[in-house]
Amino acid sequence: MQQYRRVAVKIGSNVLTRKDGTLDVTRMSALVDQIAGLRKHGIEVILISSGAVASGRGELKDAASRRMDSVDQRQLFSAVGQAKLINRYYELFREHHLAVGQVLTMKENFSTRRHYLNQRNCMMVMLDNGVIPIVNENDTVSVTELMFTDNDELSGLIATMMDVQALVILSNVDGIFNGMPGEPGVEVIREVAPERDLREYIRTEKSGFGRGGMITKCNIARKVADEGVEVIIANGRRDDVLTDLLLHPGSVVCTRFVPGEGNVSSVKKWVAHSTGFVKGKIYLNARAVEAVCGEHAVSILPVGITHIEGDFEKGDLVSIMSPEGKNLGVGRAAYGCGEALAQLGRHDCKPLVHYDYLYLE
Repeated sequence: MQQYRRVAVKIGSNVLTRKDGTLDVTRMSALVDQIAGLRKHGIEVILISSGAVASGRGELKDAASRRMDSVDQRQLFSAVGQAKLINRYYELFREHHLAVGQVLTMKENFSTRRHYLNQRNCMMVMLDNGVIPIVNENDTVSVTELMFTDNDELSGLIATMMDVQALVILSNVDGIFNGMPGEPGVEVIREVAPERDLREYIRTEKSGFGRGGMITKCNIARKVADEGVEVIIANGRRDDVLTDLLLHPGSVVCTRFVPGEGNVSSVKKWVAHSTGFVKGKIYLNARAVEAVCGEHAVSILPVGITHIEGDFEKGDLVSIMSPEGKNLGVGRAAYGCGEALAQLGRHDCKPLVHYDYLYLE
């Protein structure tokens, strides 16, 4: 049986929200009881929780009926609801003599290695002192273009950053189905191997109160699993779901993504999840593409680069492109675009992107 030391649990809006859009405190309390039980079994838990907007909507019923811009409304509900939500968690966990700490973050906080490590250190200190981190996006200051797709994307970043053994994504469905749920012969896909393609089974509809959908969950699960973390998509409305998933594997209908066997470094994990912050593009010739995508690890040298787009500096992330314009991956530039342009096509130059800072799709 898999022995979990540390797990990340993402609780979606559709788990914590009633049909009227307000917070389901009863469900929230049941999940807290289960997390407390996991702690007694020696499992550290990092909680990525939605529900702030729902909590604020329930508190500000008059405001909910007014016509407001969607970003303004989200900021208002989040500002009020985040305080109410963390206080609710504080009270529920205190009944189990467990301390919690709030971690509010934004997408741009993952854009540099320094910010990434600062967040990791903050949560490691909390775990080392027996405090349960409760993570959420800071919707009060996030703007549309810099927001996470939803907390599924955030949970993937947290899971890889914190070296967990499993990421549990709790939704309002049992997992990924091999057809339209309810139709004859349609059932949950119980296990997803690294090479399995699920695109034909994924619908694009978004869930009722969340910003993402199953396609987002599937994409995040695939990327996180490829980095060596088991990912489980399960129904958060099922009684004792966390306890059964993690202490009695196989007893719950769910979809499990089998983790890849490769050992991905912390730096590569950061690069892999920071593709939204690229500052430029590096186009390789056919020979360089063959070398970079081959079996042996190689860095990207100026001799294999045909041209460069964008204005980037040392330490910025850049997209790695094929001659045809296909995105091959992302890497961290060892020097700026000015120096890179001066060395374009030359031999005996230092790598523009070292292998240790290169992630291939």
